Amino acid sequence: MLKRRHVLTLLALVPAAGCATSAASSSTTAGGAAGTTGASSAAAAPSPSGTAKLGSPLSVTASGSPSASASASASASAKPSATGSTAASSGGRGGAVPFTAGKAMLGSYLALSGKNLKQSLALRRDQLGREQRIVHQFYPWNGYIPTSEPNVSKNSVLMVSWHGAAYSGITNGSSDANIRSVAKKLKGMKRPIMLRWGWEMNGDWFEWGGGQNGQNAANYVKAWQRIHGIFADQGVTNVAWVWSPNWNASPNQSWNQTKKYYPGDEYVDWVGISGYNFYGETPTKLFTQITDTYGSRKPIVLSETAAVSGKAKWIKQLQTWVEDTPQVGAVVWFDTDVQEGTDHNFRPDTDSAALAAYRTMARSSRFGG
Repeated sequence: MLKRRHVLTLLALVPAAGCATSAASSSTTAGGAAGTTGASSAAAAPSPSGTAKLGSPLSVTASGSPSASASASASASAKPSATGSTAASSGGRGGAVPFTAGKAMLGSYLALSGKNLKQSLALRRDQLGREQRIVHQFYPWNGYIPTSEPNVSKNSVLMVSWHGAAYSGITNGSSDANIRSVAKKLKGMKRPIMLRWGWEMNGDWFEWGGGQNGQNAANYVKAWQRIHGIFADQGVTNVAWVWSPNWNASPNQSWNQTKKYYPGDEYVDWVGISGYNFYGETPTKLFTQITDTYGSRKPIVLSETAAVSGKAKWIKQLQTWVEDTPQVGAVVWFDTDVQEGTDHNFRPDTDSAALAAYRTMARSSRFGG
């Protein structure tokens, strides 16, 4: 059984969040490195809907009233740009969110028990003596999406994990109106955004995974490129595109090789990785394979990571690994203690030693991006 994750939503329309990994085994990852595949202990059995619910409704800023989603039945004749290249993609390494050599931005997804986002940000500011450089939020595919995030400082980058969907409903053009609507809203925010669409596509826990879409990674690529082209047609220049697989593929089969989901360099600004130490994995094991594969072409963001045990030691290992890995330009902690269906607590302040290690990492010059 693999971990799933979605959040309770404002009017059942606010996004899913979470963390994924695969169960321990001695098999080889799709990328070729020794790794694990199978079940994760991150969550109990999925709910009848096929997803475990995660997070507090207050963890997602809802500015304004929920709006109806754009029609999914838009004409397939509305053709997006064939180039798929936005101005953001041509702005250098990292696109609209530039990569700075030697510096890693440090941020988090924040959903803390009993606190809203503003309160959670204030707590971490007090503990660390600094702002979150990246604030991670989850948006639904065609539900309510805000037009601003007022609690996220203008000095912080907003990272949006935008839900995927079945590939066929994208490639046939029927979702074009919804995609245009989201593009306009993100453009209207007038701030740098890291957009992480259809993350962990090489896993089998989301409806946008290859296994739920005919075991055809090529159609994921087509869907990504179509979305990218529609954003280009809308003149979106403030979005950096984050392609973000899980650290290993599950199932570990030839059709599900991680590299088969890669949309192409012209469609990607950052390469992300999800990886947690559910079974004692080190940062080296979790992140090196994808970093070595793509890091010479694209900056790397650890888009979801956290430790569930041995936190102080693991955080120190993470700091050392990032210091030794110049390709990494961002680290985003999955900072929550309210993931429904699991007893894991991903917060870095569960004990004084862990918080001290996290504070040291946050204040180091390497994490001063």
